[in-house]
Amino acid sequence: MGIKLILRVLHKIKNKGANMKFFIDGLLLGFAYVAPIGMQNLFMINTALTQSKLRTYLTAFIIMFFDITLAFGCFYGIGAIMSASIWLQIIILGIGSLVVLWIGFSIFRSDGSLESNTEVDIPIAKVITTALVVTWFNPQAIIDGSMMLGAFKASITPPEMATVFILGVCVASAIWWLFIATLGRIFSNKINEKALKIINMVCGAIIIFYGAKLFISFVKMVMPIIHS
Repeated sequence: MGIKLILRVLHKIKNKGANMKFFIDGLLLGFAYVAPIGMQNLFMINTALTQSKLRTYLTAFIIMFFDITLAFGCFYGIGAIMSASIWLQIIILGIGSLVVLWIGFSIFRSDGSLESNTEVDIPIAKVITTALVVTWFNPQAIIDGSMMLGAFKASITPPEMATVFILGVCVASAIWWLFIATLGRIFSNKINEKALKIINMVCGAIIIFYGAKLFISFVKMVMPIIHS
């Protein structure tokens, strides 16, 4: 169904005579934007290895939604708002760092049990909350994303092709998260409990590292205000 929708959109673009170069540019930038290993990817991989098929793909679509909304926000300049408000950065950074640390410790301490794996799902509310945090609760990522996507938006001529460009970014996000979910499901049957425990520890440790970096950034932003 998703593939048919993408094909219909592409056909519509072609029929309107839009320049596919902008779509391809958006697609390539989208992959470069989403592919580097980060909190989102680690959370998706861990979910694919430990949860049921239904919950894995549901998680993929939830992350996809937040990832695409973040791309739209960055593309249309939400980073400018973030940059203009130091207190907004501090609040999001403080809350985000603590939640990311908690997510990392939770994954790190997981026992790696595969028993009844297809029947036990984490609560959907936790999936949504975690996906939201690993995507949106990093002000620096929002600012950096805004600088990158915003720079491309400013360079697009004619301006109406910006819609085609951001569509390419969104399609790249959809392809990437479905690919990661499918890849994780393929390898989930080839991993024993010991290997899963190691994967949980590695993923958890890296997410803890991300959380610690966010918290250090939070402290660095707060200290000058405290001493002023």
